[in-house]
Amino acid sequence: MTTRDATELITDPTRTGTTMTIAVTGATGHIGGAVARALADDGTPFRMIVRDPSRAPELPGAEVAVASFADADAARAALDGVDLLLMVSGAEAADRLEQHRTFVAAAATAGVRHVVYTSFAGAAPDATFTLGRDHWATEQAIRATSMAHTFLRDSFYLDFVEDLIGEDGVIRGPAGDGAMAAVARADVARVATEVLRHPTAHLDRTYDLTGPTAITLAEAAAVVAEVRGRDVTYHPETVDEAYASRARWNPEPWQADAWVSTYTAIAEGAMSRVSGDVERVTGRRPMSLREVLAG
Repeated sequence: MTTRDATELITDPTRTGTTMTIAVTGATGHIGGAVARALADDGTPFRMIVRDPSRAPELPGAEVAVASFADADAARAALDGVDLLLMVSGAEAADRLEQHRTFVAAAATAGVRHVVYTSFAGAAPDATFTLGRDHWATEQAIRATSMAHTFLRDSFYLDFVEDLIGEDGVIRGPAGDGAMAAVARADVARVATEVLRHPTAHLDRTYDLTGPTAITLAEAAAVVAEVRGRDVTYHPETVDEAYASRARWNPEPWQADAWVSTYTAIAEGAMSRVSGDVERVTGRRPMSLREVLAG
C-alpha cells in the first residue's frame, strides 16, 4: 500500500465523521495509559492490547484484546480490523527487537494501515545509546511493510532523572559535561494522542520529542535538590568506573551496555538537540524538569 492509499483509507473522524478502529498497546503503562485515558475522555472508541487483562484500566468506549509482541498468532487476532495502531515500544529485553519485528509483521498481516511508534531521538544503526539501534531497526521493519507510519522519537525521559540518584544522593555516570534535552512522558503521550486524533496530518512523519532545553546532569541534580529539599549531586565517572559500579547488580552484558551508554550518549552531545516538535504538534510548550517534579 502506498502512502496515498493509506491516506484514502485512514480518515480523520474529527474532520469527516468517518469512524476507524484504533488500537493502543502499553495501556497498563505510563504513556499508553495516558493516551488511553485521553481517548476515553474524548469519547473515542478504541481497543487496548494488553498482556494481562486483569491490569487493563476500565475505560469507557474501550475494548480489551490480549496479546504480547512476541506471540504472532495472538497479535494478528488482536489487531484484526484495526486501522490505526499506537505501538508503544516494549520493555527492555535482550530479545526486544525480535518481539518488535514479530508484532510489526503481525500488524501488517492483520491489515493495519498506519502505525504510530514510540522510537528514540538518537535512533540510528550506530547509535551510541545501544538501545537506540533496536529502535532504528524497528523503524526499518515498519518502513519495509505497506503500512504508513509516524515515528515519535522520544529523548530520554525527565521522569527518570530521580531514578538515576543513588541512595547516597549522587548521580554517577560517564556523561562528562554533556547535556540532554530530556522530555516528559506526559508530553510524549500528548503528542501521540494528537496524532491519533488527526492521523492524516501526520502520515509518514518523524518527530523528535524533547524538553524545552538541554540540561547537564549537574544542573538536573541541582533542580532535584532544590525542589525536593535534599542533597543531590552529580559525579562524573569514567566508562570503566561506570561498568564497575554497576557490576553489583550482575546485569547481562546487553543491559550493562545500555545503562552505561545512556551516559556516554549524553557525553558526546548526541542528546543535546532541542526540538520544537512537541509544541508544533500539540500547541503546548513541553514541560521542564522542574514542572515534572512539581507534578
